[in-house]
Amino acid sequence: MSAPSPSAHTLPGQSLVNRVVRGLLRVPLLARVVGARLVVIEVVGRRSGTRYDVPVAYTRAGADLLVGTPFAWGRNLRTGEPVTIRLRGRRRPADVEAITDEPGVTEAYTTMARDNRRFADFNGIGFDDDGRPKADDLHRAWVDGARAFRLTPR
Repeated sequence: MSAPSPSAHTLPGQSLVNRVVRGLLRVPLLARVVGARLVVIEVVGRRSGTRYDVPVAYTRAGADLLVGTPFAWGRNLRTGEPVTIRLRGRRRPADVEAITDEPGVTEAYTTMARDNRRFADFNGIGFDDDGRPKADDLHRAWVDGARAFRLTPR
């Protein structure tokens, strides 16, 4: 099954929150503390060419970072098109693998939800009695436009 065509999601006040977080992540000492779970991805709009610096939670997967989002900016990340990230205060290039199929997204979201309960809460993913992310919530996230990305810092 191919990925649904998601509508653009936004949150009220998200622009202000992103500005504050980006500022904190530029201060070397704070970047180590605040950036323990956050990476800033420099995303370039496909049509507009505008650069956006998007702070997003990540989960380590070996040497890679897993990130997920239901938001429109994720449409600008494509497999094989490198991006620049700011990780723990340091700017560096990263390779991108975009994950859009349901099994791939739900697997990545399972990993991220287990690692970061705030990520799970933010994405409406609950847990069953055995501590596993609920399959229905993972499916709903995908239907609502969730995408996952594997970033490989260079």
